[in-house]
Amino acid sequence: MFQWINFLTYAVITTATPGPNNIMSMSNAGRVGLKKSYPFNLGIWAGFSAVMIICTVLSSVLNALLPVIKMPMLVLGGAYMLYLAYKTLKRTGEIGEKQVKNGFLSGLLLQFINPKIYIYGMVSMESYIMPHFQHSPVKLFAFAILLATIGCFFNLCWAAFGSAFRLLFSRYARAINTVMSLLLVYCAVSLFL
Repeated sequence: MFQWINFLTYAVITTATPGPNNIMSMSNAGRVGLKKSYPFNLGIWAGFSAVMIICTVLSSVLNALLPVIKMPMLVLGGAYMLYLAYKTLKRTGEIGEKQVKNGFLSGLLLQFINPKIYIYGMVSMESYIMPHFQHSPVKLFAFAILLATIGCFFNLCWAAFGSAFRLLFSRYARAINTVMSLLLVYCAVSLFL
């Protein structure tokens, strides 16, 4: 049976925590306003969707050619989640900013150099989705778009609440990071249950 709670917990934590997309969405919206940041965020969604489809195809090919890859990928995915938990726990409330352009192309191209979403896509596919839906290309495609949409939802949240998130993360960083770290440890452990 597909583990929706574990999958969604991993997806939400991974996409809601600071990363290149979220920081740049926040910075961009803070600089040009939410409405003018929509082309950039639409570019993020388009690029994110393309990268998730690439990760889905790569996972499918790896599973078809090397069925023994599942356990190493689960171990790698679990180790990555534990690494994220550690980094999240150690993170301070400081959030760096980068100046970005607000166009569609800037958001799109950012996705192809963003390692966080490649790892997010591969771990999601290998750990949660492929074991249940590897023989259904339509469902795999739908999950790729779902992963991108979850990520972009949080990009828009970061854009809409840019300065509020900055205050929230700096004021309550320890508590938020501890909860997110514990949830990531839970996701890592649940891969093997």
